[in-house]
This record gives sequence, structure tokens and C-alpha cells, in this order.
Amino acid sequence: MHMLPLVLLAILFTPSASHAQSGFDRPGGDYAQFSVRSGDPAQCAARCERDGKCRAWSFSYPTRGSLAMCWLKSQVTARAEDSCCVSGVKGAAVAEPRDNRLEYSIDRVGGDYRAFDTSPNPTGKPCADACQADNHCRAWTYVRPGYQGAGARCYLKHELKPPRRTPCCISAVVR
Repeated sequence: MHMLPLVLLAILFTPSASHAQSGFDRPGGDYAQFSVRSGDPAQCAARCERDGKCRAWSFSYPTRGSLAMCWLKSQVTARAEDSCCVSGVKGAAVAEPRDNRLEYSIDRVGGDYRAFDTSPNPTGKPCADACQADNHCRAWTYVRPGYQGAGARCYLKHELKPPRRTPCCISAVVR
């Protein structure tokens, strides 16, 4: 038996975290869609896992006046970069961007001394900039649009609180 076909099969059918990433959509191939009240992309991935027809999925974060949405796909379409979404193929876990400075899908509840509406940004940069410019700020949490209202919101923190996993937020410890 030749080893090359076995190696190719292993590569083709091994789930990879790179197949489910924040910041990507998979346009086309939709056969079902539903709202995700929790706003958690992991629910979309789990639904695809349980559905025999599903080969891939796309999740879009909530927007002004609408809930988060999940689209199940009968085929694996090409990824397209888009900060609105998280997408993946069946068998792959949700993977947030890797950045040691940022805590994706983490909220640090409490310790707030200032909160304000801010412009939407997939990395929470306006919140990070505000914290860096303020010597009292030890950490920040950016809330994506649609989770606490139509717009994005920033919380600057004067004390550190434990991280809590939730898809609404991006946080960082600065000092």
C-alpha cells in the first residue's frame, strides 16, 4: 500500500482550528438559518455538528436591531475576510484570533470607573487607546455592537477582575 494516499487522506479529514476563525465569513451554500439568542458562535458550530447535511457554517454577530444569526451550509465555500462573522467547517472548533495582548470572548465584569459608547472595531482599538492614554486605567473591556445595545461600548477599569468567557467582549490588561 502506498503511503502518499494515506497522508493525503489524513490531511483532508483532520479538523483544524484554522477552519473556524473569527473575522471570516463563508458566503454561499446556505440551506438553513436561525437566530442565536445567546450571541455565541459555538452554538452555531455545535448545531452543524449535529446536522448530517451540514458541511460548514457562518455566524454573524448581532447588529442594530437584529439578533446574532447562524447559517448552515451544505458545502464548504471559500472563506472571505469580514469582521462581522465567525465561520468554520464541520469538525473544527471556534478559534479566536491569536494576540497575546487581547482576550477575545472575555469580559472582566466590575472595577469600572468610566464607560462610553465607541465606534465599532473588531479588535476594540478605540477602547485600548482610551485606556493607554489614562494612567488610572489598568484594564478595559470592549463590548461588541448588539450585545448591550445597538452600538459598541467601552469600559475602563481601575482594578483587575477575573476573566469571564462571553462572546460579547474583548478585554485586555494594561497595567
